[in-house]
Amino acid sequence: MASQVLPLELIDRCIGSRIWVVMKSEREFTGILLGFDDFVNMVLEDVTEYETTLQGRKATKLSSTLLNGNNICMLVPGSSGPGES
Repeated sequence: MASQVLPLELIDRCIGSRIWVVMKSEREFTGILLGFDDFVNMVLEDVTEYETTLQGRKATKLSSTLLNGNNICMLVPGSSGPGES
């Protein structure tokens, strides 16, 4: 029998590890997941924010951030973000 893992259960398993968050806008974030709620609002620490502009990709370091779950497009657990080799 195959076991079933629900989406929030999978995100819960990622607490304390690195995660790459792709937003609906031109922004992406990588950081360590501290926590989330039922709406998938997330708190990350040791964050790098990537913003894609006409001039290229700009990276900004942040100590922590709160992301609104309504604006999250995709989550990639265990990833260091765009350009990872």
